[in-house]
Amino acid sequence: MKEKAQKIVGVKGMNDLLPGDSHRWLWLENKFHLWLKQYGYENIRTPILEDTKLFTRSIGEVTDIVEKEMYSFIDSLNGDTLTMRPEGTAGTLRAAVEHNLLYNATQKLWYIGPMFRHERPQKGRYRQFHQLGVEALGFKGPDIDCEIILMLNHLWKILGLKNIELHINCLGNKEERAIHRQALIEYFEQYVDLLDDEAKRRLYTNPLRILDTKNPALQELVMNAPKLIDCLDNDSLCHYNGWKSGLDALGINYIENPRLVRGLDYYNLSVFEWISSDLGSQSTVCGGGRYDPLVAELGAKDNFAIGYAIGLERLLLSLDAQNSLPTKLSPDIFIVNEGNGTASYAMLIANELRKSGFNVVQNLGGGSFKSQFKKADNSGAPISIVIGENEVTNSQVVIKLMGEQTQEIVNCDLIVEYISKILK
Repeated sequence: MKEKAQKIVGVKGMNDLLPGDSHRWLWLENKFHLWLKQYGYENIRTPILEDTKLFTRSIGEVTDIVEKEMYSFIDSLNGDTLTMRPEGTAGTLRAAVEHNLLYNATQKLWYIGPMFRHERPQKGRYRQFHQLGVEALGFKGPDIDCEIILMLNHLWKILGLKNIELHINCLGNKEERAIHRQALIEYFEQYVDLLDDEAKRRLYTNPLRILDTKNPALQELVMNAPKLIDCLDNDSLCHYNGWKSGLDALGINYIENPRLVRGLDYYNLSVFEWISSDLGSQSTVCGGGRYDPLVAELGAKDNFAIGYAIGLERLLLSLDAQNSLPTKLSPDIFIVNEGNGTASYAMLIANELRKSGFNVVQNLGGGSFKSQFKKADNSGAPISIVIGENEVTNSQVVIKLMGEQTQEIVNCDLIVEYISKILK
């Protein structure tokens, strides 16, 4: 007796998207496409695999992502060190620099796709997750900073997303962060016995990340830590104040959060997060900010850059919590057929209906009228078309309204007109 093959299951934290849920993703992606076009953004698609140095150089070697979360490996065929992209900004900017997209030009780019981080899977946070990313390159703010926020505020209204608030902060420049870094080290050294292991590890490598701790025992200590805004010079303050003035003029509410630092080293000046109250601890739906220094870090001349990423799993969870997602999409028409010659006839009818814009499912593989009507009921189609041998002979169909007892015989040349009146 042949031994039964062992079933292979998916990788932990990398989930299948099944038909029962995929219509929600398609609905959301369609909304994205129309919205991004309104603001002049063009699509860019970069590889999932990149040289590992791209991320260690751009994200920062002492960040959680690089230290603990990246899927990196050596290509056994040629010895290259490769990484599955943990985020999209670095790859997008690498492509823009490599292909000279910034030469005497500005760029508005967007991308969508899977990202990969090896972390503990939990609600809204997976090892393969999906992001929509938007990058505006070559624009000197703060007007582009304002438009970035405005377009996101517009998106939430398009989607009907509620219970979401905007947090903003200013990270200044490298020199100002160095001054603040030293002030943080000196401050936390006074309380080193109160720090948890993670904070102690970060104290001399990236003390700014201590401000983002989720440990309740450290909240008061962090709240009283030196603030970066007190270390900013006039240029950084001018940019920050200009951004806030623009948001005020647009009527967009925000919360100034001096503890907002983001998890990537390439940010400067403006940073922001949109936070949902429907998601529990994993509450950030969208985050981003300026990353001007990264342009030169990747080999181009100094330039300006700002962008953000939306976590699609988290956004869908928020919309689902608010009952703002569409129900499963159903066809307009289900065609039932039985008897000699009816299958080909039904296929021709279905093709003509699709040409007129209707969504049509035709029964395939035979079966009794009873079994086919059960499929028609399960499809959710409001109309079924019934075709037997008499209908083929007389060039007619029977049109039945599902859920009702009414049906009518209609000539083939009148089918489109008849159904259009029903579904108008």
